[in-house]
Amino acid sequence: MADLDEELRQAIAESEEEAAKVPALALDAPASNAGEADRRPRARRNVGLLVGLLVMGGGILALVLGSADKAAIYSVPTDELLAQRDEYASRTVRVEGRLVKGSLLYRAEPCEYRFFIEKNGARLAVRYPHCVVPDTFRDVPDMDVDVTAEGKLMSEGHFEATQIMAKCPSKYEMRQRAASGEAAPHAVYGQGTGAGVELSNLR
Repeated sequence: MADLDEELRQAIAESEEEAAKVPALALDAPASNAGEADRRPRARRNVGLLVGLLVMGGGILALVLGSADKAAIYSVPTDELLAQRDEYASRTVRVEGRLVKGSLLYRAEPCEYRFFIEKNGARLAVRYPHCVVPDTFRDVPDMDVDVTAEGKLMSEGHFEATQIMAKCPSKYEMRQRAASGEAAPHAVYGQGTGAGVELSNLR
């Protein structure tokens, strides 16, 4: 009988111990849920921050690429520039063409050069309001001079150049022409072959 009572007491004690553990676990559970609830808003904030950074980075990249595109200097032939006036009107471009023979005019005071270039039948008037031009830029009879002018197409229809580049004749061609008695195309303007025609009435 004593053994039976002892077993009963042990069973009750174990039952009480188990009952004591249940509330403790129940109290721990909300704490765990609360931690989980804290982590969720934090995760949302991190995702939001990441999305914001990506959007900002994309905007900066688009701005940089857009600025680079606007700042780029395009090189186009004369006929393409004239065919797409609206597209190139506000841009700094390099236009390529061949100097129209006999069209090179200049004024000494203030310095200004005017000439025509052409490509595939399209002709463009060019104004270059500067004193210095390349030595290779000469209007020479029977010699084709390829010209690249950098600047902007003006609303008046002419091309306002800030820089002029001309293709230099080959040394072989120069020797051939010298052998035939032609003057060198590098003469000073106003002094023989290669000179532009002076304009006294330019405005």
